[in-house]
Amino acid sequence: MQPPTPGIAFDNTYARELQGFYVDWQPTPVRAPALVFFNRTLAEELGLALDGLTADDLAAIFSGNRLPAGAQPIAQAYAGHQFGHFAPQLGDGRALLLGEVIDRQGRRRDIALKGSGRTPFSRRGDGKAALGPMLREVLIGEAMHALGIPTTRALAVVATGEPVFRERTLPGAILTRIAASHLRVGTFQYFWAHGTPEMVRRLADYAIARHYPELNATEDRYLGLLRAVAERQAQLVAQWMHVGFIHGVMNTDNMSIPGETIDYGPCAFMEAYDPGAVFSSIDEMGRYAYGEQPRIARWNLARLAETLLPLLSDDEGHAIALATEVIDGFVARYQEYWLAGLRAKLGLRRALSDSADTALGEAWLDLLAAQQVDYTLAWRYLADAAEGDAARLRDLFPGQPGLERWLARWRERCVAEDSEEGGEPDAAAARAARMRRVNPWLIPRNHRVEEALAAASETGDLAPFERLLKALLRPYEEDPALSYYAEPAPAEFMAGFRTFCGT
Repeated sequence: MQPPTPGIAFDNTYARELQGFYVDWQPTPVRAPALVFFNRTLAEELGLALDGLTADDLAAIFSGNRLPAGAQPIAQAYAGHQFGHFAPQLGDGRALLLGEVIDRQGRRRDIALKGSGRTPFSRRGDGKAALGPMLREVLIGEAMHALGIPTTRALAVVATGEPVFRERTLPGAILTRIAASHLRVGTFQYFWAHGTPEMVRRLADYAIARHYPELNATEDRYLGLLRAVAERQAQLVAQWMHVGFIHGVMNTDNMSIPGETIDYGPCAFMEAYDPGAVFSSIDEMGRYAYGEQPRIARWNLARLAETLLPLLSDDEGHAIALATEVIDGFVARYQEYWLAGLRAKLGLRRALSDSADTALGEAWLDLLAAQQVDYTLAWRYLADAAEGDAARLRDLFPGQPGLERWLARWRERCVAEDSEEGGEPDAAAARAARMRRVNPWLIPRNHRVEEALAAASETGDLAPFERLLKALLRPYEEDPALSYYAEPAPAEFMAGFRTFCGT
């Protein structure tokens, strides 16, 4: 006799309010579910009543073999532009939304399975996932959360006991993903392409009620929705840029309406600074290169705007003009977020001159690019220079006189700010402390991530994964005991490094 299912307080508004926007579906049972990872801190945050359950119980629940009471699994419909080409039907081909819960802070959160078997949207896929890519979602998602960047998060990973066939045979696994919602630009595109203006209106009303309720009191709430999504994306992409994160597959079905980072497939963190850095094996033309991400975000927002035009005005020309103003304004909003983050990384608290500060920051990035300097460590060691010790920083720039000239410009800018503020006591130490709070010491170094995933997938050894995850939860704390995880990858590793989507 199976033990009773846990009392998770589901309140499934998507299934209840948007009938016709999904397909009811059940996860495919798996042979031998075994719990590989469980995020107890996140479970507590979500208010899940899982006390007293064994690892086997959790494995049964989060594999989909034994669904919690109140779960209503559905496969959501969506479309998307993939590398610029429109696919009118994508949808949850290997994922199921189990339902929604209200967490302890009053926020509505999705609980979804990924890798839970075929659905009507699977096309030619098998609906499964491999252990390595699912553990990668854990590592990168939790690292992003620790860095303070909005993200979906991993609640659990369960090994299925079944093989998955890709380029080679791999152990199968299922991820449980938590999101503010799984609404995407592609969700709007699907009902724009297949449905009716009324269905797009229903979807927009749902998105506003769930994510932007303050807009309900406004006359132009649909234009407000476009503005709000653009605002969150401007902020999000600026945050990516400041830590060197490359999403790798910024298709419109991977742009989240609530503004979270979603889908950690062929993503990577840049090491040597290079605006053209691409690691995704499928991004042959560099469409989603590091430096292209702001432009692509704007392009994706324009695709969202297309779906909303009938809601903006009965006059098509006027609707286009309204939407164009928002899309064109994205550039300035992104630049504001980027410059604010740049100032923080430089240890500056005040805006004395936007043009001068932008030029100072761009000169610094030009130096990094010219010398192929590690992006993360250069910023981190700049904090040492703020206190007068530039030794570690100079080691990154052997024989580079340009560094000293730039440091002189930066120090002059710091002095100008301090003078305007009347001379703060211990200003250098205070500046260095501020810089260390925004310039991480640890990121998910690509060679360490691959090392951990290989051990888990090839030998079943989870210890490297667990140690790396523990280290990544403290990205701003410099701990000599964790230096192993801060070391840049060897140049020869990065030269041939490629990431894969895992499907």
